[in-house]
Amino acid sequence: MGAVFPAAPTFDLQSHSTYSDGLLPPAHVVALAAAAGVELLALSDHDTVDGIDEALGAARHHGVALVPAVEISAPDGAHPDIHVLGYGIDHLDATLLDTLATYRADRDSRAERMIGKLRELGWELDETSIDRRRKSGQPIGRPHIAAAVFAHPANQERLAREQLTDAPAVLVAYLIEGTPAFAGRTIPTVQTAIDVIHAAGGLAIWAHPFWDVKDPAEVNATIDRYVGYGLDGIEAFYITHSPEQTRLLADRAGELDLLTTGSADFHGPDHRHFHAFRAFDLADRVPRLGSIDVRE
Repeated sequence: MGAVFPAAPTFDLQSHSTYSDGLLPPAHVVALAAAAGVELLALSDHDTVDGIDEALGAARHHGVALVPAVEISAPDGAHPDIHVLGYGIDHLDATLLDTLATYRADRDSRAERMIGKLRELGWELDETSIDRRRKSGQPIGRPHIAAAVFAHPANQERLAREQLTDAPAVLVAYLIEGTPAFAGRTIPTVQTAIDVIHAAGGLAIWAHPFWDVKDPAEVNATIDRYVGYGLDGIEAFYITHSPEQTRLLADRAGELDLLTTGSADFHGPDHRHFHAFRAFDLADRVPRLGSIDVRE
C-alpha cells in the first residue's frame, strides 16, 4: 500500500473493483481502504453499480462510511473519454440499471473494435481472462485487453523489441487517445451522464479534469460549460494533479459554488499508478464534500 502520512485526507472518493477495471473484489477494496485509514470511501466502478451491495456490507464490517457511486464515461468533442462521477445515487433504481446496461454494451463494442485493431496491427491476444469476463457478464476494459496482448507468448519478441515491459506499457502505447488501436465511446454525452446521475438522486462531479484536458484555460471553459449542464462539482484533488492544477480547480469551484472532491483512484495494490489510498494532496485548499460526506 505504501506509506500514508498522518495529514493525508481521510476520504478517498474513487476506487475500482473487479466489476470494472480494478484488480480486487469490492470487499477486498474496502478492507484495504480501512487498513489505510480511509473513513469515507466511494466504490465508483465504470458504468456499473453491481459491486456496491458487497462494498456496503464490507464497509459496515470495517467501520467505513461508503457512498454509493458510479463513474460514467462520455465522449465530448475532441475529448473521447470524459469521466463523470455520480455520488449518492440510488444504486437499485431500475432506470439507472437499464441505462448503465446500455452504456456497458457500448463499452463492450468499443473493446471489440480495439481488439480488432490490435489484430490488424499484428498482435495476438490471449483471451482466456477476457472470455471469462464475457461469460460472467463483467465489462471488458483497456487494462484487460492490454493484459491479453502481454500474456500471449507469440508477442514476446515484439514486446521486447518495443520495450513494452508490462501490460500497462502496452495500454499506453496502443490503447490511449492518439495511439494506433484506440477507439472511443459513442454514448452518452456529458449532458446525458449528468442527467442520468441526477435522475438517480445523485450528485455529478467531473473526474480528474487535468487527466483529459491539459490546457488550464480550456479546463476553466469546460467547467463553465458543464455547469450549464447542471454539474455539481469537480474532483479537484487527484493523485496526478500538480499543486498548481489543484489550486486552480479548487479556486474556480469556490467562485462557482461547486463541490470539490478527491481521490487516489485506487485500482489495486499492484497497479502501476493507482495503488495507494489517500495518496493525493489538498495543496492548502479545503475540500467541499457537501452531502457526499455521509460520515455524520
